[in-house]
Amino acid sequence: MTQLETADRQAYRSSTVSMRVDAIDIIRAMTMILMIFVNDLWSLTAIPDWLEHVPQGVDGIGLADVVFPGFLFIVGMSLPFAMNARRQKGDTNSALMSHVVMRSIALLVMGVFLVNGESIDEKATGINRLVWNVLSCGSFILLWNAYPRTTAKWVVAVAKGVAVATLILLAFVYRGEEEKRFATHWWGILGLIGWSYLAAALVTIFARNRISILLAAWVGFSILSMVSAADLLPEALSFIPSAIRGGTLVGLTMGGVVVSTLFDYFRGQANHKRMTLIFLLAAVLLIGVSIYTRTFWGLSKLGATPAWLFLCSAFTMLAFLAIYWLVDKEGNARKFNFIKPAGTDTLLCYLIPYFAYAFTTLLNLHLPDALLTGGIGLLKSFLFALLCVWITGLLNRVGVRLKL
Repeated sequence: MTQLETADRQAYRSSTVSMRVDAIDIIRAMTMILMIFVNDLWSLTAIPDWLEHVPQGVDGIGLADVVFPGFLFIVGMSLPFAMNARRQKGDTNSALMSHVVMRSIALLVMGVFLVNGESIDEKATGINRLVWNVLSCGSFILLWNAYPRTTAKWVVAVAKGVAVATLILLAFVYRGEEEKRFATHWWGILGLIGWSYLAAALVTIFARNRISILLAAWVGFSILSMVSAADLLPEALSFIPSAIRGGTLVGLTMGGVVVSTLFDYFRGQANHKRMTLIFLLAAVLLIGVSIYTRTFWGLSKLGATPAWLFLCSAFTMLAFLAIYWLVDKEGNARKFNFIKPAGTDTLLCYLIPYFAYAFTTLLNLHLPDALLTGGIGLLKSFLFALLCVWITGLLNRVGVRLKL
């Protein structure tokens, strides 16, 4: 029996005793805070270029370009634990696949509505863009809220009915630029997460914690990323959503699945030092591959190049490793409780800025220019991100909690 086969079997057995990992929740929370922070940089002036997205066609990345791939990697890290937990509750493969498909559809629906809001013709639609976002996000919350058990069934049914009716009406009355109707112009951030989650989750269900299969899938999507970058994909595959056939986004998510499964295997052996060494070596290797592939296709988020896939995978792996030693091994999880809502109800936290921007604009509330410039402005954006986390926690306490 090879060492990889042994790891397959031991990882499968260890899955029956897997527990929630604080480091994953905390790195997810930190990534969401960083996402809200970089998404708020549009409101500032006189800030360093390296904080923002690098324009299309430019070889390089800024801080904003490593947040989304990091989040995809963390989505992958959560998958084995989530699937194992549902299996322990008795879910069959068909039940798991149904759950995955429904979650993916929810993310795609949300992504499409928010994307259409970006190019809305307010006059033709008769709805202000900010109002569109509030109505859309409010409907998402009503539809996918995990209502407290004490809530009357008729209240839940009415809330969900109002949400569905609102979304249908919005889609019907929508008019975009050049009189375009409501459509999937592109999937948006949530939609891209949905497609990546769908592909990686189905592989995870099939693999049943067998590292050899998961690693082969990651290699396959990484190769697909390079084939796509070289423009060698056959036309026959054009029916597959670009977020999947491009390889890069699913490669990021599958990388998280592989790391998470290996982590659970080494944790089961209580061999943390060996795990750390292997992850460090893997990160160095990924950085090296990133440097090499950059010579062919460049380093670009908007281009979803292989170099971006490998480099951001390495960065996220190293960040997880550092947080794991700081939080789980050193017992410092409680020190991060104030950001916990961003890690346990990430989707709700992501939606909060849409409400904030709408309310401040519609109420004509403005900050002085001094608070929107340079370092002071960056502090403002960081505090805004923390405010969104606080609001998320407050909503959780009164029974608003999204669960797809």
